[in-house]
Amino acid sequence: MDSLLNIALITLALLGLASVVLEEVIHVNKAQSVLFFGCLSWVLLFLHADGEATHVMHGLEENIAEIASLWLFLLAAMTFVVYLNKKGMIESLIYRVLPKNISERRLLILTGAFAFVFSSLADNITATLISIALILSLNLPTRKTLRFATLVVFAVNSGGVAMITGDVTTLMIFLAEKVSITHLLMLSLPAAIAVAALSIMLSRPLTENVLIQGERQPAETVDLAIAGIFLLTIIFTIVGNVVFGIPPVLSFLTGLSVMFLLARAFGEDTENDPILDYIRHIEFDTLMFFLGILLLVGALKEIHALDTFVALYDLLPAWFANYLMGLLSALIDNVPLTAALLKADVTMSLAEWLSLTYAVGVGGSLLVIGSAAGIVAMSKVEALTFGTYLRYIVPLLIAYSIGYGAVMLLGSVVS
Repeated sequence: MDSLLNIALITLALLGLASVVLEEVIHVNKAQSVLFFGCLSWVLLFLHADGEATHVMHGLEENIAEIASLWLFLLAAMTFVVYLNKKGMIESLIYRVLPKNISERRLLILTGAFAFVFSSLADNITATLISIALILSLNLPTRKTLRFATLVVFAVNSGGVAMITGDVTTLMIFLAEKVSITHLLMLSLPAAIAVAALSIMLSRPLTENVLIQGERQPAETVDLAIAGIFLLTIIFTIVGNVVFGIPPVLSFLTGLSVMFLLARAFGEDTENDPILDYIRHIEFDTLMFFLGILLLVGALKEIHALDTFVALYDLLPAWFANYLMGLLSALIDNVPLTAALLKADVTMSLAEWLSLTYAVGVGGSLLVIGSAAGIVAMSKVEALTFGTYLRYIVPLLIAYSIGYGAVMLLGSVVS
């Protein structure tokens, strides 16, 4: 019976993975399919517990606790960004900073820099949407738009690896206590080097100037105050965790509660526009996807089906295995990949965990289907397809490898 259960759970995991890869083919949202397979896996575990229901319940409770911490952190962070985005503050800030007339090369570099920095503060989907909106407003020729969009995808994924607010896999590795916030911050340098390298490679054919046309809307006092609370929350999250060991989820929920009270004090929380309604505008399908994936991987842990990952690290040096994991994340969503590695309890040094954080965070940029940023960009830029993005695979691979090499050098310093 155990062998049949193992086969069933592994089959469900493979079906879940296939549903993610083939989302555009089967026309079923990946959050819906993965959540179904994840929940069904645990139901099967309980049905075949054979007197060990207590053990299965303990495993489920542990799994749910991990998911809850991740969920609540992302909910708080995403609500902040949704509010500021709905108020037009982020877009207005971009147009205030950019000059009205700028060379295409400089604009490409600034676009990459913005996507890199903003994605470390916001989720990848929001950062991509805003960056792509900026690109489309320029009305560039298709071939140039593709270069900008390619850089945005890579920069968004690169910016997220150094901050727990920027990439869910970084947050997962941090919550598993494999790396500290201060060590993660160090990843920003090699990640920035990789983005700079790709910017240089993609900017070579760009020789003309661009006229920037956008609205510079005045900001309300309450919006500026909430933007300040958001930045202070990020700072407090870092300092509070490093100095006092305060969990990031608690810091962000505290910041979110201050945001609600501040909006009430400024009269922003009205009956027609309740401040709590901004929670409804966050990407709940993304949160449901994470829930399904982590349930699915948690079920595999219960039957010890993740030992294969450990075997790979027994056969190859960890630095090389991590590099390959980055390449694999271009085909397989990096969330289940990272979750599987963490559940498999692979033993690595701090430097090796840092290299894995970079690899799974940035490796998905190599193919347009390899990350949420790529999928969002592809849905917004009509000319951006799997094939057109693949044209840039060489510079993307070079930039990824440069960044990974820089992480290895960093690891030799911090070890």
